[in-house]
Amino acid sequence: MRLLHLIHSANPKGGGPIEGVRQLGAANQRLGHRVEVACLDAPEAPWLKEFPLPLQALGPGLGKYGFVRTLGAWLRQKAANNETDAIIVNGIWQYHSLAAWQVLRRGKIPYFVFTHGMLDPWFKKHYPLKHLKKWLYWPWADYRVLRDARAVLFTSEEERRLARQSFWLYRCNERVVSCGAPEPPADEDKQRSAFFEKCPGLSDRRIILFLGRLHEKKGCDLLLRAFASVAVVHPQLHLVMAGPGQQGEMRQWQNLARELGITDRVSWPGMLTGPAKWGAFRAAEVFALPSHQENFGIAVAESLACGTPVLISRAVNIFREVTACQAGFAEPDTQEGACRLLERWLALAPAARLAMRQNSRRCFEQHFEINNAAQNLIKTLRDCGVNNP
Repeated sequence: MRLLHLIHSANPKGGGPIEGVRQLGAANQRLGHRVEVACLDAPEAPWLKEFPLPLQALGPGLGKYGFVRTLGAWLRQKAANNETDAIIVNGIWQYHSLAAWQVLRRGKIPYFVFTHGMLDPWFKKHYPLKHLKKWLYWPWADYRVLRDARAVLFTSEEERRLARQSFWLYRCNERVVSCGAPEPPADEDKQRSAFFEKCPGLSDRRIILFLGRLHEKKGCDLLLRAFASVAVVHPQLHLVMAGPGQQGEMRQWQNLARELGITDRVSWPGMLTGPAKWGAFRAAEVFALPSHQENFGIAVAESLACGTPVLISRAVNIFREVTACQAGFAEPDTQEGACRLLERWLALAPAARLAMRQNSRRCFEQHFEINNAAQNLIKTLRDCGVNNP
């Protein structure tokens, strides 16, 4: 099958959507399918140099919306030349999704939409003015994008359920497909060494790992305060806050750590990639993500792949699979909930922690292995009428 993924940006700092495209695309390639990615970045963008899939950079897009005058013509040519069997639109609220609808809604090439959690009602509750602006845009744009798609793809039942709560005007063909993470590379010692080069002096510490964007949505403040509440009683604990963030946000969290008196107990290595990222998961005792809203949480799946248990909020849409497998704990996305996550973990006996590590690996294999997710995507596309030429 020939697949074209369309996304606003391929910048890895954008988080889950582009990482999902990378991982699903690579897995589908291994299964013998042809995968291409198109983004609205400028062709000279530095993050495109090592992108692992065939890629067309059609930008730069104009502003945050990403308007590119030539995108519609490019998509029409793709469709007219029958160069792809299906187009997968990743994300909404930006020009690439509207352009796909304008060009493809009556054509022979079907398009599908991954919303990537962008219809979660958390945004409506916490950004009411932005939601009002979206209502002005919704009926004549993204409502139609979803309505006329061959299918709208969700990565969990929880995401599908929540998506129905953002707008009363809502109609689409919903399908749930899984998402996941790849098998970690095999050289564990090399990965640990790469991580400890980024975070020296932690080899004898009990590491609690946060890995993701340093954004208020991720519950960074909840985790820092929860860590401060247990740090005095557990002097070997160390918190690693790994990930990219805007300069103002980074300073905000570091100032909070200073106010809480835990500056010397928290490391900020920035965004970790490659061996250092996998080494962080392997060196950590547990992974923590008390997020206020998380569509899937690829970092959660990556942690489980390494056999590292996870402490997550119930706002992470895969929390039911995690708790059913006893691969971690889940609590509400509140300060009390974040504290409870750490307290429950620290109260476990060593044998119970070991059992949870084993459960974590089994949870990954059962629910979140990327090759299974890739096969599931192809099956869903075929069930929706996509055929090989």
